[in-house]
Amino acid sequence: MTQELVLDPTGATAGSADSTLSARTASLRGLTVGLLDNTKPNTTDLLHAIGDQLQQSYGAAASKLYTKDYFGTPASPELVDQIVAEVDVLITGVGDCGSCSAATVADGIQFERAGIPTVAITSDSFYPSGRAMAQVQGFPGFDFYAVHHPFASLTADEVRERAMTALPDVLRILGVES
Repeated sequence: MTQELVLDPTGATAGSADSTLSARTASLRGLTVGLLDNTKPNTTDLLHAIGDQLQQSYGAAASKLYTKDYFGTPASPELVDQIVAEVDVLITGVGDCGSCSAATVADGIQFERAGIPTVAITSDSFYPSGRAMAQVQGFPGFDFYAVHHPFASLTADEVRERAMTALPDVLRILGVES
């Protein structure tokens, strides 16, 4: 008898029915902010701008940049374990296409389930792709931020402006009190 292996293309795993947010912190004072770059154009600059602002204005102790192997898939288990061990909160992005938006939201959900408050950032044009992934991952209420599209072709000044526009929602999603 031939036995076949059936793969689940959604990436859902055991525990995927857990839609509980990780514990929020009212302040970033003294915390380490993780920045997970999916390698899409302008993402590093946006994450650094947000991380810098969280340090300068909200007391975060440091920010650490991590880079995924590929934008269209969730972060590897090894990278997830490293980030969970080294940071207190995480910002990940930027999903500005179908697969990378879905993967960005999947990353956000997997870090929430690992106990790290996370803000996933997609572009507004691909917000529905992120919503669909949240639904598939069993976390339909997962809150994430959508930066105005297009994003990849912005100048450095425009990226910084988008970062400052995102900041209030980043703080809200992390649970930081103003």
